[in-house]
Amino acid sequence: MSESTSGANSGLRSYWRLLRAPGAAALAFWGMVGRFPIAMRSIACLMMISALTGSLADAGTVAAAMLVSQGVASPVLGRLADRHSQRRVLLTACLAHAVGMSLLLVSILLRAPLLLLVVAAVAAGCTSVSFTSFMRARWATMVDQGALRTAYAMESMLDDTIFLLGPLVVTVLASAVHPSAGLVACLLLTTVGSVAVALHRRSEPASEPTPGHSPKRAITVPGVWVLTIAYAGMGFQFGAVDVTMIAFAGEQSSPGLAGVFLSLIAVGSMIAGVTYGAVNWRLPQARLLSVTTFLLTLGVVPLAFVDSSLVMAFFAVVAGIAISPALIAGSTLLESVAPKGSLSEAFSWLTSAGALGIGSGTAAGGALADLGSSAYAAWAGVGGGLVALGLSLAGQRALRKGKEDPQPTSEMAVLEQ
Repeated sequence: MSESTSGANSGLRSYWRLLRAPGAAALAFWGMVGRFPIAMRSIACLMMISALTGSLADAGTVAAAMLVSQGVASPVLGRLADRHSQRRVLLTACLAHAVGMSLLLVSILLRAPLLLLVVAAVAAGCTSVSFTSFMRARWATMVDQGALRTAYAMESMLDDTIFLLGPLVVTVLASAVHPSAGLVACLLLTTVGSVAVALHRRSEPASEPTPGHSPKRAITVPGVWVLTIAYAGMGFQFGAVDVTMIAFAGEQSSPGLAGVFLSLIAVGSMIAGVTYGAVNWRLPQARLLSVTTFLLTLGVVPLAFVDSSLVMAFFAVVAGIAISPALIAGSTLLESVAPKGSLSEAFSWLTSAGALGIGSGTAAGGALADLGSSAYAAWAGVGGGLVALGLSLAGQRALRKGKEDPQPTSEMAVLEQ
């Protein structure tokens, strides 16, 4: 790669160059709109049901049903998108999701039985496409390999922004407008984002080219398996660390600090993601995944020894520093190892594995924190990180069997959520 080309794909100006490409800014904006509800749905559901029925247990059951069904359906919708086009799946799922969400809203407002609420939540979850997966597949179609690092890094930054602002938006809407306002906002954002991205033809990934011939299933590829399990390990760590922050804030008799600690983790991740995406890495992508998962695991260890809120605030930022780089590395590797024509499905597997990991890590971390202290939950997070690190090391051979980069001197790592 020439020095001028390398320079164009490095530094903060690489983001500006990416967004100046025809259709790139619009894709980034509408993709962000469409996936904003990822950080809002469960909280909006919890707030609306608990406010109108007074039952936090019912609210948790309904929110969990929505999240689990979404995780199960996500790879199926990704597979359908690879075979029949993202546009058809986005538009069809968008319509079905609107019906499911409307049913859920009406059921909650009418104080319907819990079983009906769960059925409506499952309908809404099963028809919610993995926007994060679809967007990364679109960037892989739209930009060349040199700009893909920057695109995935930008996606990571937008994800962090969403998880910083989403809960705040839901809280304000549910408190200041109406308990149902958060779920209504989710419905509108999903609908508008889905339609806008579906109509963005420039980034549309190619669907099945030959009638009667199905592309290879992504999950049958060893490299995809390695990344899927590694993402589950990372997700487990994220869930356990979230519990660690909440438990620690309670131990300090300042439960309100939990939100501050969690926001600082996102801030660390965002800053590191922007910086990481602006660098042209010369290490092999598979090795970069091992390095970032090692740092991800190492960053959680201090959380088990902190005894001061001020110190915890510092180490919360430290714990977040490797999150975006690790996810970016995983996304870049997935693009290279996934079978041709199965990229949407492949990214959906990562999203589902990560979500399952977060749920498991939250449950395990909560149980351990109840048994001992926040330190127990932190060690659970370290365990999840070790799983991701172990897979990244043991799976080096499978991860190196992807497509070769056009220029070996500019191998890079890049993200996914």
